[in-house]
Amino acid sequence: MKTGVVIPVYNHELAIPGVLAAVLAHGLHCILVDDGSSAACAAVLDRLAAEHPHEVTLLRHSANRGKGGAVLTGLHHLAQHGYSHALQIDSDGQHDAADVARFVALSARHPRAVINGCPVYDDSVPKGRLYARYLTHVWVWINTLSFDIRDSMCGFRLYPLAAVTALTSAQKIGSRMDFDTEILVRLHWRGVQVINLPTRVRYPSDGVSHFKMWLDNVLISRMHTVLFFGMLWRAPLLLARKLRKIAT
Repeated sequence: MKTGVVIPVYNHELAIPGVLAAVLAHGLHCILVDDGSSAACAAVLDRLAAEHPHEVTLLRHSANRGKGGAVLTGLHHLAQHGYSHALQIDSDGQHDAADVARFVALSARHPRAVINGCPVYDDSVPKGRLYARYLTHVWVWINTLSFDIRDSMCGFRLYPLAAVTALTSAQKIGSRMDFDTEILVRLHWRGVQVINLPTRVRYPSDGVSHFKMWLDNVLISRMHTVLFFGMLWRAPLLLARKLRKIAT
């Protein structure tokens, strides 16, 4: 296994230095993807890349493409440079980077699986956002005909890159906040195992959220609809897989 880290960044100049330092402590190469950030954030990223020339690669989008677009840029870069696995972590400080070692160790035991962060929230989580997540959970359980994916919205996970590149070469994936859920469901449809790993999550340390209430909710609703109709014709295969799993 050769694992790298992808950190999509859009205007988190206050949080990203701490996130990067915590991730680099695990000895993994980091891909920072500047997704069309402001000049202030871009300057911080330039400084971080210059301070860690051997541990950090900085990629840059000239305009904002969305979180999913930034993550895919990083994933494809790692795949093209000989990495077998990629860990995705957000740049806002909400994820506990101390758990990186747990993700990598579990992936080493299950190299063909996605290691999916399953959030354990503290009191910082807005109750409205917490309850709203359950609507997506239900749709994911419907669209996979299983409870294999406990939480599809956490941006802390580790992918086998061969499975990701095979999927993205055949299927366009949502590029904004719909990305995290859609890629997991579609990997699950392709028979990729999803292992859920509990991890502590706190809401952004810098108080910045890029969730666009109307746009992202529309995109997420559209995604669930498309996935539902995709599930319908896959239902016999998914049910057969479920029965084989129960039998074994």
